Amino acid sequence: MLKIGARIKNAVRTLTSSSGRNASPKLAPLQEAALEERCILVDEFDKPIGGASKRNCHKVNADGDVLLHRAFSIFLFNNSGDLLLQKRSANKITFPSYYTNTCCSHPLMEIPGENEETDAIGVRRAARRRLFYELGIPTSEIDLNEFYYLTRIHYHALGDGTWGEHEIDYVLFLQKNKVTLDPNPDEISEIRWVSKSNINNFLNDCHAPLTPWFQLILTHRLPLWWDNLNSLHKVQDRDTIQRFT
Repeated sequence: MLKIGARIKNAVRTLTSSSGRNASPKLAPLQEAALEERCILVDEFDKPIGGASKRNCHKVNADGDVLLHRAFSIFLFNNSGDLLLQKRSANKITFPSYYTNTCCSHPLMEIPGENEETDAIGVRRAARRRLFYELGIPTSEIDLNEFYYLTRIHYHALGDGTWGEHEIDYVLFLQKNKVTLDPNPDEISEIRWVSKSNINNFLNDCHAPLTPWFQLILTHRLPLWWDNLNSLHKVQDRDTIQRFT
């Protein structure tokens, strides 16, 4: 298992803090700054209805709910069919130190083109941007057409009761033989390539919980998708928003 070292790509990353959510009520600086980003609010059919700050989209409100917004989950495979998993940093506001799929985030209102709907191009632009920010994969290494948009997942998780998630989550698959990896320690504490045959053993041995969206996808769809990695058109469903119970 690869532990993320102290190498930091640029000066802004020196703002990272080692304090986790439970260690201090103060958020890590980059995580605090990210709360001002504006997510895309959607209705239950994924129709945009406005925007709200990441803070307001993830804060459990007085009604005990979280605003529904658009997100994406990337599953990056190598040519051997191994999946790249990450352990979220202890600095993360939601689900810190949980294991999850390769990268998860949101298209943003303030970034030109990320709210474009056609063929999920806005989501794919955001996905490429976020792979660079979290994992250090240069944007030049990924063509937008290499993202395979499989389906959407609607899930709701109240987290610790203060910060939670309520998302329509676009599932994007990406298969590359070689990518440059330089993870951002403010976002990620560990990464690991895992084969399909070994994933259950790995998850049993990693001593970390799974994010709710990854757990749902793993339980309901990932084995089927993984079996069809080289023929994803057979399992693609862009018309249905999956709502698992």
